Amino acid sequence: MAAPALPQCRAGTLYLTIDTGWGREAEAIAAAMQRREIRATLFLANEPDFRGGQTLAPGWADFWRARAAEGHAFGSHTWRHWYLAADPGPGQVRYVSRRRGEGAETLDGPGFCAELQKPIEALRAIAPEAKVLPLWRAPGGRTTPNALKLAAACGLRHQGWSARGFLGDELDSAKYPNKALLAQALSRTRDGEVLLMHWGVRSRREPFGLIFEDLIEGLQARGFCFATLPASGVA
Repeated sequence: MAAPALPQCRAGTLYLTIDTGWGREAEAIAAAMQRREIRATLFLANEPDFRGGQTLAPGWADFWRARAAEGHAFGSHTWRHWYLAADPGPGQVRYVSRRRGEGAETLDGPGFCAELQKPIEALRAIAPEAKVLPLWRAPGGRTTPNALKLAAACGLRHQGWSARGFLGDELDSAKYPNKALLAQALSRTRDGEVLLMHWGVRSRREPFGLIFEDLIEGLQARGFCFATLPASGVA
């Protein structure tokens, strides 16, 4: 027989996932997770950061090392955080940057595997004990049939987010202020949701990190628990 749910999990279990992003609110978000005693699944990419560097550069080593020590799980979000645009031929994916001057490439199977493995290799170099899941997430959540097949051949399964799990931290804060996003998430979240957010989004004027702890506190008050994703992912 299944074990009864813990009283504090009466509403179910949520899977918080955090994509790398700009990193502006990273320390505040991490501190709030530690206070609220929750663990998330962190999808890593080497993106430009708010300091003028890159999010997997040595200056971030202590941050990622601390998250590994706290028990968060990790997955790949690609190394360069370019977008998968098309399948130009059998066993190929078109990989396109949205940043000026970076261009595009067509990757074959080994090239795509290397792109997915590189952020995990960087993590392993600084935190060998980190819990790494065989999961990846495409930038923007945009995949192609070939990308899914090539990643599966590398032993990785794609993990998106649930329809109600998009927390909106990428949206224009003038149209979607924090107060509205908080109310929406608290009202519509259901058991089993895969929640998506970032460690800060450059274009958002009102940082979502300002309401992050209010969101977690509110969901816990509703009776939700938080867990890292299982190795098989969540459909």
